[in-house]
Amino acid sequence: MRAARRLRILARRERRRGRRYQPRFRARQSGVNALGALAALVLLGLLSLWSERPLMVAPLGASCVLLFAYPASPLAQPRNLVLGNLLGGLVGVLLVRSLGQGPLVLALAVALTILLGQIWRCLHPPAGGMAFLAVFLAVPWGFLVFPVLGGSLLLLLLAWSFSRWVPGAAPYPRHWL
Repeated sequence: MRAARRLRILARRERRRGRRYQPRFRARQSGVNALGALAALVLLGLLSLWSERPLMVAPLGASCVLLFAYPASPLAQPRNLVLGNLLGGLVGVLLVRSLGQGPLVLALAVALTILLGQIWRCLHPPAGGMAFLAVFLAVPWGFLVFPVLGGSLLLLLLAWSFSRWVPGAAPYPRHWL
């Protein structure tokens, strides 16, 4: 009985702490954020079809979460988006070329991307996914141009444009470099 009561008290305390820590979004703002991500990914998809270049990869979808849902985050700024994704892709390509594929190489790619992203102040969580993807698929060097660099730059342009032209969109970016 006492243990159950203590557990309920602890759960309430943690819930209050979590509510203070987590960002709040208004319904309209959430709709605008989702619309931005939808528009950006549809445009990337259409550009992929038109150019016959791959621009749609999962880490760029994750980048959209930061760019459109939480654009004020330091991890969503242009430096982090472009350099972080490029760093993750480069680490993945280099490791797969030198060490091959495998679970340890996947883990090393993500760990090195985190380490270098923090050292060079361009940490971007989806970049870990980019490194993982590069090793998992054993991608060629061209992966760094399309989809990594091309997709990141297009997302940057789309997020910047969206924040300027759509009423209710949060300002983006907070800084460029």
